[in-house]
Parts: sequence; structure tokens; C-alpha cells
Amino acid sequence: MAGTGMPTKTHGAGVFVELRRRLQSGLLIVGKDVAQSPSDVVVTGGDSSLHVRTPRGNLSLTLPAGVTLEPGSCLPTPAGDSCVEELHFRLRINVAQSNGDETSDSVMETLSTKETYCFHCQSCMTRLLEDRAFKRVLPLPNGNWNAIVDDWCCHPDPFANKKLLPRAEDCLTGDTFLLVARDGSCEQTLAEEVSLVGGDSHDPKKPCRRLTLLSCKSCSSVLGEAVAPGSLKLYITQVVVEPAVGDRKADASHNRSLFLERTVAARLLRLSQSLSTFHFTVQTPDGKAFLLLWLLNSDSIVAPVPETCDEDEAPTGSPARRSPSPRAARALKLLYITCSSASIQQRDIVSSWEVNATGHPVELPLKVCEELLRLIEDSNSALPTSMRCMRSYEVAYMRL
Repeated sequence: MAGTGMPTKTHGAGVFVELRRRLQSGLLIVGKDVAQSPSDVVVTGGDSSLHVRTPRGNLSLTLPAGVTLEPGSCLPTPAGDSCVEELHFRLRINVAQSNGDETSDSVMETLSTKETYCFHCQSCMTRLLEDRAFKRVLPLPNGNWNAIVDDWCCHPDPFANKKLLPRAEDCLTGDTFLLVARDGSCEQTLAEEVSLVGGDSHDPKKPCRRLTLLSCKSCSSVLGEAVAPGSLKLYITQVVVEPAVGDRKADASHNRSLFLERTVAARLLRLSQSLSTFHFTVQTPDGKAFLLLWLLNSDSIVAPVPETCDEDEAPTGSPARRSPSPRAARALKLLYITCSSASIQQRDIVSSWEVNATGHPVELPLKVCEELLRLIEDSNSALPTSMRCMRSYEVAYMRL
């Protein structure tokens, strides 16, 4: 694992580190195929770095600025049922006070009325909307706001069956999307396709709904919906919004997986802070639940390091080999359940969430939901065996 990248499609981590900023503590897990006993593992710290020496070689992890190991604090701890496969260590860290740790929720927090913006397709970086200047940037009501109106109004809902739509120079921000007005340039960059969603073969009374899907003419990537003849709904996972600066070309090096992971993680963090909720239901535009997410904490610093080519012990008398230096990343720790493939126990949890409206709805296109699930499952598969499940939930991390 080089740079900030978490490994994908691996089968567990040879070395796994999770540090907690608020608790100033950490967990180190070393696989038994990397080291057989605690005496084989030597952990030392440096300036924002953590060094782990095993018979396989030396591993040097780069930590965020201001995070250091407390000398002599790394001690073996019982591994429970995983003692056959893993060695566990507890350690203490020191965290310098810093005001620069908060993650910026890029699109939602940087849009303002003082800038001119260009909207790009995240997949191919084609310019979709050019030189958009907004007189108003306003947040939309959160989640099931219609139900709240029904609960609080003593008269019929004045907003019933009405859509909140942007005016010509408005940008309305939802939890996972932007609403902007259509202009003449859209005809050259956006394609439309009508799709029927929401029907249920088991419930003939449940009507289908027509969605006019928007896609990029250059790469056919789905971007959002045409919610009204003059209004566009663009998902923040599908577009890159940048200030319009001369003829500067947009950076085409955006990694799709990393962009999606950080965009969704930042939104979950902001929503949990603003709404004081830690339960989220990722759902498709027709309201069908796809994934249940339970945010456990947001102060983790993690580095799952898979076994790489160092499969043999270093020869006796030779210097220990050094792995490429991976970087520990800030991440959200999540519990999750996939609604479509839930076990019997998990189906009870899914039903409970649905009945009690436990999860705050997070709407994303179906294809993006599937991408997000693959990303989360890759994170889960990269964890040590003892870390992958918690009761009926599975565990994953999403980088910030």
C-alpha cells in the first residue's frame, strides 16, 4: 500500500494499525505469518512516524502531523479467539493540538456567491456547465422534511406535491446533490433518458415513477436527474465543481474510487455533526434501501498493510528489508449491512431500521450505491479477521 491508498481485494492485513486521536491510544495487529510471538515484534516511533520491525522486515508508517508514539507504551494484549492467527498490541500516542484536522466537505462548503464555477463530469472531466455564477447558494431541508411539516402544521401542508426548485442564478444544496438551473450549454454536454423506477412485483399497488436520468454525452456516466424542465439535479459523487480560472484545464487525474470514498465519508461526517445522527440508510432515487451504515467514530487513523512480496524471512546476517512506506489515513469507522444480501439476523435489523426510520436517508444513483458497496467490502476484506465483524454487522473504514 503506497501513498494514501488502502489495499483493495486483499485477504486480510499482515500488519494493521488503528490509532484513536481522542482516546490517544491505538491497536496494532500483526499476523502470525508475519511474526510468531510478541518478542518478534519491535515497535518504535519517530517524528510523525511509526516503525514496526518483524522477522519479515521493517515497516515504516507515516502518521499525520503531530501524532507520535509514546515511547515504551506498546505492550502485548490478549487476542481472544484470534490468538491462533494474530498478535495484538496496545499502545499510547501523543497528539499535538491542531486546528487543521477538520475535513473540508469540498463542494458543499466551498460554493459561494462570490465565485464563478465550472462543473465537470468526474468520470471523464468533460466540462458540463461553464461559468456559473450564483446569486444565492441555499441549503434544502434535510431528509423527510415533508413528514415534519405534517407533524407540526395544524392545517394542510402548503408544500404538498410541490418541488423546491432553483431560480436562474440559484444553487440549492441537498445532502448528496446540487440543484441548478438548466442553460443553453446543457444541450451539447448532457443526454437524457427516461427510466421507470419504484415498481414492486410483490405489491401491484405500488406505482412506478418516471425519472429523467442525466448522463454525460462524452462518457455516458450517469450524473443525476432532470427534476423539472428547467432544473438539474447533479449528485456530488458524479461531478467536480471548480472555480473558473481563465483557460485552466481541470485536473484529469482524479482517482474514481478515492474521490467517491472521500466525498461520501465527508458528507457522512458533516451530516452526523449537523443532525446529531450516526445511522444512515444509503438508498436509490426510488427510495429503496441499499445499505445501512452506522458511524462508530471519526477520529481513527488507520493503516491496513497487506502481505506483499516479502514472503520469506530475511536471510540470517543480512539487513532487514524495508517495505515501501505507507501512509496512515484519517478515516471513519463504520458498521454496515447490505440490504439485498442480509442474513436472517441482519434482515431483522433491516426491518427494524425501516419500521423505526432509524437511518437518515442518503440518496445516490444505483450504480454509485454498487460502487460504494464494493469500496466498503474491499475495506472489510483488507482488515484482520478479528476486525471484520461486530455482532451482526460488518466493519469497514472510509478515508477522509
